[in-house]
Amino acid sequence: MVVLFSVISTTLFAQKGGPRSGYKFTTVADLKATPVKNQQSVGTCWDYAALSFLESELLRKGKPVYDLAELYVAKNVYFEKGLRYIQFHGKTNFSEGGQAHDVLYAIGKYGIVPEDVYPGLQYGRDFHIHAEMVAALQGILDGVNKNPNRQITPVWTKGFMRYIEAYLGDTPETFTYEGKEYTPQSFAKSLDLNLDDYVELTSFEAFPFYKSIVLPIPDNWLHGQYYNLPIDELMEVINNALKNGYSVCWDGDVSHNGFSHPSGLAILPTDNPEEMINAEIDKWTTLSEKERKSKLQSFESPVPEMKVDDAKRQFTFNNRQTTDDHLMHITGLLKDQNGTLYYKTKNSWGDERSEFGGYLYMSEPFCRLQTVAIMVHKDAIPKALRKKLGL
Repeated sequence: MVVLFSVISTTLFAQKGGPRSGYKFTTVADLKATPVKNQQSVGTCWDYAALSFLESELLRKGKPVYDLAELYVAKNVYFEKGLRYIQFHGKTNFSEGGQAHDVLYAIGKYGIVPEDVYPGLQYGRDFHIHAEMVAALQGILDGVNKNPNRQITPVWTKGFMRYIEAYLGDTPETFTYEGKEYTPQSFAKSLDLNLDDYVELTSFEAFPFYKSIVLPIPDNWLHGQYYNLPIDELMEVINNALKNGYSVCWDGDVSHNGFSHPSGLAILPTDNPEEMINAEIDKWTTLSEKERKSKLQSFESPVPEMKVDDAKRQFTFNNRQTTDDHLMHITGLLKDQNGTLYYKTKNSWGDERSEFGGYLYMSEPFCRLQTVAIMVHKDAIPKALRKKLGL
């Protein structure tokens, strides 16, 4: 299905001289999405982003608005991570972090429930925070792993799950949703989502292009497979998806100083003429160093941004400048007055602290450098690339 959107010029109105006062955006594509959520003090952005992505997939398929339970997914993933930790004799990652495919795996194995069936708050507060629970779970796992009996009992998994459920809530055997009774598995089936339709892609030249690889990042505890593409083609997938009505689950690095959630922008500024794109270089170099620095740090109006190729991406990945520290959900495409593309990106940090109600606009240069991986419906990939990948 091709979704066409009218081009609407939208000037961002802000206090004179304040953030974004010099930006003018034109909407290219704006896809349906469910309301912004707040993950609060938990490190499970992966399930907030991936469930938001699946909720948009349901909207794309003509389904009503669903609010799926992130903490139900997190509960089951904590348990699965614990199993894997013991299987690997403690030589694998156990933390709050994860990947988009964790959600597909958990739904496939444990089903899913609506948010109001499983809010995941059993520890005397209405604020999500898992630090105490995760520290205690780590202690349990280390105790099992170093078992002095030299043989692990068959019941440790029951105790491990009971501890998780003490914090997050018991697994609902059945529940009623809109007048009909479901189990988590039957509710997942009722959504009519083929989880095999979703694939993950990455872009690092250290690995063979057009092949499936295990991405070597700590939170890939499931050893999930990613199709590897050159960065130009990965960006082609993102743009093609959005222009054809498919949103994108994004995994990347937001530690760069060009990322400002309150300002609603993620950009990749540079004052090096050799690196600049989309800039009047002659005009820029006539500014004083103080003026350039002020513009680069103000988020007031578009500034020169960095060129990014496969080599630069690999370099920043190798030296850990680019890590998979956050997942978000891309739901739209825009252009600024200079022609630079931006990705309308739904975050999971609430809607109060952001200029755009919980969304931010991520520039194409930022996306080219800071992306670690994406998840899309396989039909969102251009046909020529699908053929290269054997999809």
